[in-house]
Amino acid sequence: MVSKKKTEVESEEFKGWKALVWPIHFFEVAKFLPMALMMMCILFNYSILRATKDSLVVTTMGAEAIPTLKLWFVLPGAVLFMLIYSKLSNKFSKNTVFYIITTFFMAYFLTFAILLYPCNNILTFSFSGIESKFLKNLLIPIEGWVVSSLYVMSELWGSIMVSLMFWRFANDVTSLKQSKRFYSMFGFVANGALVVSGTILNTVKDIYLITGCVVVSCIIIMFLYYWLNNHVLTDPRHFNPDEIKKPKKKVKLSLGESIKYIFSSKYLGFIALLIICYGVSINLVEVMWKGQAKLLYPTDAAFRGFMGQLQVWTGLATIGFMIIGTNILRRCSWFTSAMATPMMILVTGIIFFGCIVFKDHLEQLVFTAGTNILVVVTSVGLLQNVLSKSVKYSLFDSTKEMSYIPLDEELKSKGKAAVDVIGGRAGKSGGALIQFLLLNCIFVGSTLVEMAPIISLIFMLFLALWFFAVSSLNREFLKLTAEYQ
Repeated sequence: MVSKKKTEVESEEFKGWKALVWPIHFFEVAKFLPMALMMMCILFNYSILRATKDSLVVTTMGAEAIPTLKLWFVLPGAVLFMLIYSKLSNKFSKNTVFYIITTFFMAYFLTFAILLYPCNNILTFSFSGIESKFLKNLLIPIEGWVVSSLYVMSELWGSIMVSLMFWRFANDVTSLKQSKRFYSMFGFVANGALVVSGTILNTVKDIYLITGCVVVSCIIIMFLYYWLNNHVLTDPRHFNPDEIKKPKKKVKLSLGESIKYIFSSKYLGFIALLIICYGVSINLVEVMWKGQAKLLYPTDAAFRGFMGQLQVWTGLATIGFMIIGTNILRRCSWFTSAMATPMMILVTGIIFFGCIVFKDHLEQLVFTAGTNILVVVTSVGLLQNVLSKSVKYSLFDSTKEMSYIPLDEELKSKGKAAVDVIGGRAGKSGGALIQFLLLNCIFVGSTLVEMAPIISLIFMLFLALWFFAVSSLNREFLKLTAEYQ
């Protein structure tokens, strides 16, 4: 009876300002708000950690160290995590796995603040006498392994806690119909975290206080998860198992069987292709842009402050795009919503690469306007990053997560782990591999800026592949949702 009443309420159309800004029913707030706040805390940590690890790596190792870290350290870390996650999933409940993983991250960040970072100078060592440029680039992250460990763990936090732990939980307790209203609105509330984190990065210079904020946020995340499972989802108005697709039979596959099962799915393959294309394309722009920003902001504090500005602008822009995005999701097709992100990245990326490639031609023009080309390139890169991330958070994440909802439990859990964690890392590592090979094997001695024309062509190639993946996944999604309905 309760479920029927809920369905009738959900079917009502929203009117006026509520249809545009807040398409959430009053009784749903008890479920929606804790989930949005949990996502907000996860994104708060992600944005704080991203700015901190970038500032430490870029100012101590150089932007050229980022491809090496992503390729040789973050990607193996993601693969190792997927193996551990698969074992944990077979042995423990979903809730226990969530607590184990969140506690592990919290323990590392505490260790970094209390032990590793204070002893950084003592723990750092040097490989002297190495003449090979290839080996030097590979060994730099090992020499500064304390900073490198923070970089790896911060990258994994984004893939694991955002893409896997939160969204898997959301997919498990949200119906396909409800997701069209909830998913963009999660981001609408949660991306306030970018504004808060950006303000903290601009005002707080003590890395110990910054790390303390991350630890406190981890505690809040676990509390909200506990509260939802024990006090909210027990109410059938908020979680009706009949509305969520379940497997016909509970399966418990071995690791090898799981991998075979996952990679035999064409559907998951298209989702992975989306994630890989996003990772490669955004990485090709970001590394070059951060290299230019380092020239303008050479110290750790100045660079971290600049990254704080990025977080604030991204948060404000994302909140605006969320309002637009939730209406696009509800009023337009999945295909239209999914195409918005690659189109934004394509347009803004072409403008950024154009400024780099034609830097010499533009220098005199911008000098006449009373500025210099480095400021222009850095500002255009900042705008590209803000707009791309805003559309990504509002539409790419929502459409990607919606595509998981009709899948069975095994594909939702281990399939999602393989696609989001390994696929996400493979995407960024793919961009890193391209840059690593160009820097160390093909154009040895060149800089990323000098290779901008080649990188821009590779960038457009992956955008074309992204368009193909969206079109192909759309056909499969329509088939699956037709059966699901």
